[in-house]
Amino acid sequence: MTVSQTIAGANTELSLHQRIVNEIEGRILSGEWPPGHRLPFELELAEQYGCSRMTVNKAMAQLARTGLIERRKKSGSFVIQPHAQSAVLEISEIKQEVEGLGKTYRYKRASREMRKATSDDRALLDLSASGKVVEVTALHYAGERVFCFEERLINLAAVPEAAEETFADTAPGSWLLQQVPWSAAEHKIKAVAADDDIASALSIPPGSACLVVERRTSMQGTFITHVRLTYLGSSHELVARFTPSQTGQI
Repeated sequence: MTVSQTIAGANTELSLHQRIVNEIEGRILSGEWPPGHRLPFELELAEQYGCSRMTVNKAMAQLARTGLIERRKKSGSFVIQPHAQSAVLEISEIKQEVEGLGKTYRYKRASREMRKATSDDRALLDLSASGKVVEVTALHYAGERVFCFEERLINLAAVPEAAEETFADTAPGSWLLQQVPWSAAEHKIKAVAADDDIASALSIPPGSACLVVERRTSMQGTFITHVRLTYLGSSHELVARFTPSQTGQI
């Protein structure tokens, strides 16, 4: 075999490997193969593409590295549920997170109540005994699945306009970002097991792992809102981006 024949064979193998990657990637990203779908076994793909199993194996390894599939020993390869990313140090809209996944966003208010603040409310928002709040619970959808369950308190002393807002069509977070400036925020992040209420809201079994993000925002020392966002743990991740300080360490 000549050198030119060897190179030609290598190029054919490479192009076929990339063709397999591109075609499988296209089926996943188009939704033809949804999360949880089992891909054909490597031997089936080798027969389908008329190539060696090694070529297919390389293609599957590349797809796994890019986070599109998960390879399970003896079980095969499966399409991974895409992970949404939230920036820990930013306040972003849930709609943007969902659309970043290529999914259709939908909002549904579950409840709204205007009432006198309880002792728990007063502790969360540093309210006086006569303080009043609007409490809103809501569901945020990615396609047909619940993406996030929101539980929010709004301080009426800081945002009196909330008394007239029903939040039937507009998510509280989006509305607040448009209405009220804020100067400081704090996040608390924790992993929890879904209780009966959360399990029902997210349509998951009780005890499922969930990621909870709690946030308070304030303006010049007055707390505006407290929100508790609960995500299914397997479909969400948090990302922090920062620069080193003078005293920072690696």
